Amino acid sequence: MTAVAPTILATCGGLNPGTWTDAVYGPLLFEAIRLARVPESRAPRVLHVNTAGGDQRFVEGQELEAARLAGVEASHLRFFPRVNTASLATAVGTADVVWVSGGSLVNLLAVWRAHGLPQVLHDAWRAGVVLAGGSAGGLCWHTGGVTTSFGPTADVVANGLGFVEGSLAVHYDSDPTRAPAYEEGVRAGVLAGGIALDEGTGVVYRDDGAGPALVDVVSERPEGRVLRVRRDGDRVVTEALDPRVLRSPPSSLDSIQEPRA
Repeated sequence: MTAVAPTILATCGGLNPGTWTDAVYGPLLFEAIRLARVPESRAPRVLHVNTAGGDQRFVEGQELEAARLAGVEASHLRFFPRVNTASLATAVGTADVVWVSGGSLVNLLAVWRAHGLPQVLHDAWRAGVVLAGGSAGGLCWHTGGVTTSFGPTADVVANGLGFVEGSLAVHYDSDPTRAPAYEEGVRAGVLAGGIALDEGTGVVYRDDGAGPALVDVVSERPEGRVLRVRRDGDRVVTEALDPRVLRSPPSSLDSIQEPRA
């Protein structure tokens, strides 16, 4: 476990369409690996978790191929039709990055809690495993957010894992129901203030001893917006944050691994 401090990367992204293959690791996924500070002597280990999408095997295949092309040692934690490991602690704790894919946030939280996974994830995170993911995989670490788990219109969910204080909204520029639901949830006090992400953007939280704090804002594209959303009396105030634009994925992992101290 190699991260310099407990780290979470919450995004609205992950795998990107490939030119010669179905999917490739996008800049946000490479950023999660960079944050893990993997030793140069071995390949990064990424544990993919697709609970929110129902553990579909074709998605696993796309992820494994994308990982192979990226030079990553990938595995999956699966709960459907049954858990696929004798030890959740070993599966999670031996990864450098746990990457959680999108889908139903509500179903993800219910299944994880039924299996006791939240505590396993929390322990691994505190020990140095980078927790990351896109959409539902970014929302889950927060106290709450908005989701389309119940249907095509976004609804508030306020029972997230709470590893990060505050809420999150994703797909802010692509789903017109998200912003009204999120801002009303914050205005009404159902949700704590937090962050709103456009497609292809993300935020990094790190705990240097005083609790998880926002330390970086990133985007795969220059026009990607990241907003801080907070309640001010009876109204909601938004503040645009300036993201660091990530370059295109490298051709090899050598160029993303941080130098040793």
